Amino acid sequence: MNNNSLSKLQQDIEGDVRFDNLTKTLYATDASVYRKIPLGAAFPKSVNDIKKIIKFANEQNVSLIPRTAGTSLAGQCVGDGLVVDVSKHFTKIISLDKVKKQVTVQPGVIRDELNQYLKPYGLFFGPNTSTSNRCMVGGMVGNNSSGTTSIQYGVTRDKVVSMKTILSDGSEAEFGRITATEFKQKQLGSSLESSLYKNIFKELDNIDIASEIKEHFPKPEIHRRSTGYAVDELLKSVVLGGELPYFNMAELLCGSEGTLAFTTEITIQLDDLPPALSVMVVTHYTSLQDCLMDVVPVMEHPLQLCEMMDKVILDCTKNNRAQLANRFFVEGDPAALLMLQVSAHTEAELKEAVASLQRTIAKSGLSYSNPVLYGDQIPKAIELRKAGLGLLGNIVGDMKAVACIEDTAVALPDLKDFITEFSVIMKGYGQSAVYYAHAGAGELHLRPILNLKKSTDVSLFRNITTDVAKLTKKYKGSFSGEHGDGIVRAEFIPIMIGDKNYELLKRIKTYFDPKGIFNPGKIVDAYPMDKSFRYEVDRKEPEIETLMDFSDSEGILKAAEKCNGSGDCRKTHHMNGGMCPSYHATKNEKDTTRGRANTLREFLTNPSSLAKNSFDSPEIKEAFDLCLSCKACASECPSNVDVSTLKAEFLYQYQEANGYSLRGKLFAYNTKLNGLGSKVSGLTNAVYDSKILGGLLKKTSGVAKERTLPKVYSFNFDKHLQKYGGQSTKLKSKVVLFIDEFTKYLDIEVGKDAIELLSKLGYEIELYYAESGRTFLSKGFLKQAQKLAIKNTQELKKFADAGLPILGLEPSAILSFRDEYKRMTSNKEIANKIADNSFLIEEFLAKEIENGNLNSSDFTEEDRDIKIHNHCHQKALSNQKVTFDVLNLPTNYKVTIIASGCCGMAGSFGYEEEHYETSMKIGSLKLFPAVKKSSAETIIAANGTSCRHQIFDGTKRIAKHPVSILKEALV
Repeated sequence: MNNNSLSKLQQDIEGDVRFDNLTKTLYATDASVYRKIPLGAAFPKSVNDIKKIIKFANEQNVSLIPRTAGTSLAGQCVGDGLVVDVSKHFTKIISLDKVKKQVTVQPGVIRDELNQYLKPYGLFFGPNTSTSNRCMVGGMVGNNSSGTTSIQYGVTRDKVVSMKTILSDGSEAEFGRITATEFKQKQLGSSLESSLYKNIFKELDNIDIASEIKEHFPKPEIHRRSTGYAVDELLKSVVLGGELPYFNMAELLCGSEGTLAFTTEITIQLDDLPPALSVMVVTHYTSLQDCLMDVVPVMEHPLQLCEMMDKVILDCTKNNRAQLANRFFVEGDPAALLMLQVSAHTEAELKEAVASLQRTIAKSGLSYSNPVLYGDQIPKAIELRKAGLGLLGNIVGDMKAVACIEDTAVALPDLKDFITEFSVIMKGYGQSAVYYAHAGAGELHLRPILNLKKSTDVSLFRNITTDVAKLTKKYKGSFSGEHGDGIVRAEFIPIMIGDKNYELLKRIKTYFDPKGIFNPGKIVDAYPMDKSFRYEVDRKEPEIETLMDFSDSEGILKAAEKCNGSGDCRKTHHMNGGMCPSYHATKNEKDTTRGRANTLREFLTNPSSLAKNSFDSPEIKEAFDLCLSCKACASECPSNVDVSTLKAEFLYQYQEANGYSLRGKLFAYNTKLNGLGSKVSGLTNAVYDSKILGGLLKKTSGVAKERTLPKVYSFNFDKHLQKYGGQSTKLKSKVVLFIDEFTKYLDIEVGKDAIELLSKLGYEIELYYAESGRTFLSKGFLKQAQKLAIKNTQELKKFADAGLPILGLEPSAILSFRDEYKRMTSNKEIANKIADNSFLIEEFLAKEIENGNLNSSDFTEEDRDIKIHNHCHQKALSNQKVTFDVLNLPTNYKVTIIASGCCGMAGSFGYEEEHYETSMKIGSLKLFPAVKKSSAETIIAANGTSCRHQIFDGTKRIAKHPVSILKEALV
């Protein structure tokens, strides 16, 4: 197809159609192992847009691939047609019926955000996937998602009341519960909808077909059943001889992966909120077999949750900054553990429920430790479990835990024997596997560890899947429990349900979609499961030279390949965490960590023939353009994809090929310019304040006219230290205070306050002046940054050797010692020693409080309210609690942390005229409203220089460094 047709469609619809190389790359993959380059992506804004897109598909003989968050594990969102992404515009909660306890939503509504909306009404949507903070209801319906709570609340199909859809001929149809009489009426007429009811009845009213379904479909007691189309569910209707008093075609559409119709609205049945009181018992085992033996007896209790994690997953959590803290309950080195949650309405009921569960655990005697979790500990443990999928990306190198057999579900009594036979299969292939997830529902996510870049392992991929499919059939299980068939399992549906039933599914597909425009290659007429991988099989690995050291990931390409598409970066600002601020503002896939990693992977692997080096790609440049280098992904991405570092390397390599811009140089060499300006600071600041001269300066340097330029100063910190040093009669210890480039020329008051505070608290201070290189890093001037890193490392070694803590005031400066310096210096031992000896000043003071060296006696007893906004690098590389702790030193200071994410400034980013709007939009999502709601008397604390400027530009409030607040609180 030529682009003219897509251009015409773009003009015809209210939404957008994109078909550039970047868009095709972004939508070529999901969370599966597959890659198919689509024609482009459409972003409809209305039902009328979707009708026009379907008409276009029919006329042009083009397929449509529906997509929401794109977290499908089986390849459901991958295809060579036109991707239709409804995640950006179809995001409305349409109505709530509190009496019926039903809500109607568009398919792009995020599951957890829906439950936030429902919570005040005492209701929630039960199915709870590990991706619940970004997965969307439309995708959950498409896959018939289940999640951790299915043992109590069922699967998505159980909750779907009705669906509004657009059929393959462009007509609208609403499918919901209807009586036998209404069913007969539906068959009248000549519409496609009428023909569907006629044909479904013709097929399923046939005794032989019904018998074939009952004989060969998975056991009905397995509630996680998403193999093929759910014709077995339809047989339960009175219309077809069953007991249910209604018929609902939506049950067929649920789990159909967008192959039958295009959904525009979904009405779902809600549940009352779970009991408020909960306890979790975590049983630890020395073997997988012992763990599995305990599943059946513990499931005799009314558990809210029964989840398993094995050693492979648990070991991956050790290497993730965010999840490391959530391992607090893990005792020893278990081969596996079970998370068992019980809930109750009263303390007495809960106590009895826990005691009963503990008696069962004690009776089995198989677990070696059974810690009990309460309150806030429980969601932390659940978060650890939910991170499982993404954490598997932490396996360094090309061997990965791949999704192919990860969705098997069997009846609970069969689980232990099934896993025993599964282990024999894996042993026969010389394979180990990963075991985790929904033990209480008879479903474990089993993953072999393979290298799909090698043809030998691709053969194993098919052979293992085939053998496990046959094993699952032996136990009359479901090969697709909740992740769907997609590409990876659709080939095996004939094995699972028999050839006759498979032919029935093919006929049903034809009734709904005679031209095959809806998501072909899934469920029926499947794409081959061992083709169209992300990587060319048996390829020669690209050799890519970098300045920074990416050996911890075996090179920069494999650092990008760690992204497995789980989409944690697609959570919005309504959720916890800061990843990814630009996506929060734009809702564009290219602005996610996933989008950037995929783009880097694609164009490093397949560079243009015109490229001057591997990084010379306008697509990578565009994908990285709105990255604020906040480093949230470095801690929040479970696969540890650090886009900030990838961007720094990209900018360096791209500029080496294409030259460095004047503005880039101005920002990169900002410290040198500030040093010159500080010599005549009065004149410099007058120019900055001048509407004419300052405006001209902004215009010529590409700075947003709305920005205030930071003032520069000249100050002698040595004299200030002489004035205040040694004032205390009780000297504690010696510290090194790092006067970085920002403190030296821009934030001199913070430096002065730090000297006064430390001196009055009894610390001997040695000042260390240096430029950290942060401005060079942010603009990709890596040679200059490396030169500084080497120089500073040599100078800092003496402090590290002497055990003198190096304290920093500006997080982005001091934390570069812990982060980028390790990648830019050759002596890793020294770099690591300096990293371990470098601290935010708040970290040091918090440790002194913990050690009993600091207390409230040195500070005022006045009442003050303080709200903290912490720097992104602190959130990623340290923690926010240290700032909270030190600001609580004054007895009557009431301190809260603003759940603010990124402020949006990010050094030079927010000053650049083309980024100003995005910068302010990011600030407006959380930070600005929280500051504006605060009373005038409330002190706003922010330890980042950029953060303080952003707060002023966005709210006209002056924020203070925590050091300044503490200095002012001294008595």
